Amino acid sequence: MAQHQHSPQRPRDQDNTRPHDQYGIVFSVSGDDVARKQGDSFSQPDPTVATMGSVDTVTIGEALEATALSLGDKPVDRRDAAAIQAAETRATGESKGRPGGLAVAAQAAATTNEQTVSEEDKVNIADILTDAAERLPGDKVVTSEDAEAVVGAELRSSSEMKTTPGGVADSMSAGARLNQQL
Repeated sequence: MAQHQHSPQRPRDQDNTRPHDQYGIVFSVSGDDVARKQGDSFSQPDPTVATMGSVDTVTIGEALEATALSLGDKPVDRRDAAAIQAAETRATGESKGRPGGLAVAAQAAATTNEQTVSEEDKVNIADILTDAAERLPGDKVVTSEDAEAVVGAELRSSSEMKTTPGGVADSMSAGARLNQQL
């Protein structure tokens, strides 16, 4: 026969009305917000931290940043440049690349890399896509239509008619799938 164990109750505040931890921090729960009180001051929850039950979506900029993380050491080629241009176009609604933008930088990197012999001197994906969300003048949630446009651009620029595993098209497709599940 199993013994029934009682878990110790949380300590209470001085008035024995609200639970607190062993350090005297009183927790006050109201709706989704949690405030902590130590002594006489309350600290407010950090609005930049996701709360339980909140739903985050993936933006085009974040999908591009994911590519920088997954494939950052890969030198930029024409296929990458085409996919980045399509992604930037979908994010901003602008059909032409802006000077200093991701698409222009990716195209220049691809051209430079074609003429560069040494692999270590080539411009890589991370050089272009790190902080992409901040560098885009506009950003939006990735949709399946956005992903399809980027996949198409990458395929059209590939002599093998294949996308790069872990590349821009893959990251955009993954972001769109995640957003559809939400």
